[in-house]
Amino acid sequence: MASLEGLVERMTAEEAWRSLLKFLSSGAERAFEEVQRVMCIQPHADDTDVAAGGTIAKLAREGKEVIYVTMTDDRLGTSDPEMWPEKLAQIRMKEQEEAARILGVKKLIWLNYRDGELYPSLKAREELIHLIRLYKPDMVITVDPWLSYEAHPDHRATGILAAEAVMFSPLPHAAPGDLREGVKPHQVRYIAFYWTRRPNVYVDVTDYLDLKLKAIRAHKSQFEANWPQFEQLIRAYLRLMGKRAGVRYAEAFKVLTPQYLHCNIFAEDI
Repeated sequence: MASLEGLVERMTAEEAWRSLLKFLSSGAERAFEEVQRVMCIQPHADDTDVAAGGTIAKLAREGKEVIYVTMTDDRLGTSDPEMWPEKLAQIRMKEQEEAARILGVKKLIWLNYRDGELYPSLKAREELIHLIRLYKPDMVITVDPWLSYEAHPDHRATGILAAEAVMFSPLPHAAPGDLREGVKPHQVRYIAFYWTRRPNVYVDVTDYLDLKLKAIRAHKSQFEANWPQFEQLIRAYLRLMGKRAGVRYAEAFKVLTPQYLHCNIFAEDI
């Protein structure tokens, strides 16, 4: 660390801050190229497809394995008082299965917490730790729980639980039942947050836009009634991210290594 201290010594505080961020950020832009197995931990069926469906399609077509873990049962996602929550949960599951087939996702895991009632808990965290250790993903993709003004508890809780699980999954005495069962600790290389205000990696999804839109549209109970307006919004957002990345259409992520998930003042700016 002496060389880093010397770098700081030679510069103004602002110059040193920018230089340290550049040094610490190196490698994040290659994360999606390096990984071979990805676990997407999402609050509800459709969240990953809407936020990152182009990236998922791209990864799958590159021969990389993608696993979906859905935290809740989606029983609340309707404005129709005649729709029974239990029936809607079944519909949403089938819609996600079809969307996953379109994108190339072959493994779906359902934890079935009640929609709208998910809060961080030791039980939920240990379930995710167990899944991470069992499937050994190189990357976990999830929702950014620190998005300003995010009011949905399922989104906040999912992002927090996923980040905690990534942080604790290498520690053998976290979720100790795994140790007794012979499920070994696992170190995730990267965690990627979507729906974030502080992206540091953009994925070119220009060639996968049609597949992404097709997958989103498979969630008919959520989007069919207002599809033209929603499609316009999705296209505009992807075009905006594309302008930032210098491509036609892009999806944006905050990509971190686990070391930035604890006591790290640089994480927000990386």
